[in-house]
Amino acid sequence: MNRLLIVEDEKHLADGLRFNLESQGYQVETVDTGEAALDLLVAKAQRFDVVVLDVMLPGKDGFTVVSEMRRAGQYVPTLILTARGHPEDVLRGFAAGTDDYLTKPFELSILIARVDSLVRRRQWLHASLDAPNPPAELANTFTFGETTVHFDRLELRVESQVFPLTLMESNLLRCLIRHEGQPVSRKLMLEEVWELHEDTDTRAIDNFVVRLRRYIERDPRHPRHLLTVRGVGYRFVACPAEQS
Repeated sequence: MNRLLIVEDEKHLADGLRFNLESQGYQVETVDTGEAALDLLVAKAQRFDVVVLDVMLPGKDGFTVVSEMRRAGQYVPTLILTARGHPEDVLRGFAAGTDDYLTKPFELSILIARVDSLVRRRQWLHASLDAPNPPAELANTFTFGETTVHFDRLELRVESQVFPLTLMESNLLRCLIRHEGQPVSRKLMLEEVWELHEDTDTRAIDNFVVRLRRYIERDPRHPRHLLTVRGVGYRFVACPAEQS
């Protein structure tokens, strides 16, 4: 049975979510603070398949909880619930490391569908890792220089080091690789990776590139693969030595 953790300080909402998700066959635990969530997920390392996390919590908010989870190496799929629907707030959640978001008020059927999707994604990833001879469609990798990206595993390998990627880090890198050699605007990245079509000049996306550079660049201050295109966005170069 799949286990869910609901982090919500409004008791009536937490109880309603628990009742409806249990009716779908999930085993559900609820807590009402970010600190309690981190205690279960990090300090006690309890296993959950998905976390449903409210942003507006007493004490540590949802953004902080996700950030601390990821820094501690806890990569359980996470769906944040937020009353903030602005692109900047959505990007802040993704930058913190969340996998999906839903804006309040929401339709219960939509939340259940999002949770089901995160569970299926987790099961698919585990199946692909456990398969002794995965089919060709699961061999979802890209190698450049000393770096190999395993999109199916949400994992990046640089020589002997392994870096786990969040879903959005992986999708952003895939987007840049897909447009290899071409300038990719922030607007295009917002549309392809985050499915945000609002007219916004936010630069929160830069935080993702900074993190990716730390993984793949020998000197992140002088990048050779993830290049800045002033006034536009970024350009991915697989083989810098071949560039004129």
